[in-house]
Amino acid sequence: MPTLPLSPDELLSTTRAVRKRLDLERPVEREVLEECIRLAQQAPSGVNKQDWHFVVVTDPAKRAALGELYRRFGLQYLKGGAPAAGDARADEKARMRSSAEHLVDVIQDVPVHLVPCVERRIEGLPFMAQASTWGSILPAVWSFMLAARSRGLGTCWTTFHLAYEEEAAEILGIPYASVMQTALIPVAYTKGTDFRPGPRLPLEDAVHWDAW
Repeated sequence: MPTLPLSPDELLSTTRAVRKRLDLERPVEREVLEECIRLAQQAPSGVNKQDWHFVVVTDPAKRAALGELYRRFGLQYLKGGAPAAGDARADEKARMRSSAEHLVDVIQDVPVHLVPCVERRIEGLPFMAQASTWGSILPAVWSFMLAARSRGLGTCWTTFHLAYEEEAAEILGIPYASVMQTALIPVAYTKGTDFRPGPRLPLEDAVHWDAW
């Protein structure tokens, strides 16, 4: 599929978490998803283990069932707290809450749910082993998101359904005892492709040279 005319820097700085601008009516072609997953497979993997799996959910009944789990926790979560006073991110709070609430309402209608998994469970493992696991799956998922953006698709890393991961595993036939779900990525074409860099904290608030 043709890709958008984005430079590497533009691609990296405009791959947003998309919720309200997902096109719920337009189907996403299987071959486009496969292109994105092939690129995701090129991401680094700890000791080249490549024990990732991508469960692609397009069946409406299964999306509806996942959506119920997502909504069950999402409604509780969205009643929760706000950024600390003086936090520059507080300016974005209302917009982000509205966006998250929208996705909770329509998650079952998003044409594709991508559930990235790894062949292990990390509960109770030492922190280093847990970090290694996330360090293997996250680059692959981010590569998928970048590939999707370049093809006019929007994505968003979400975790609400993981509050009921075992129920989700039953819906999708995932062997819960040995395979861990890491997210639910809604995937759809976007309404327009003109995304801009998001507001971020000043660099000096995030960078520490030689010491904290």
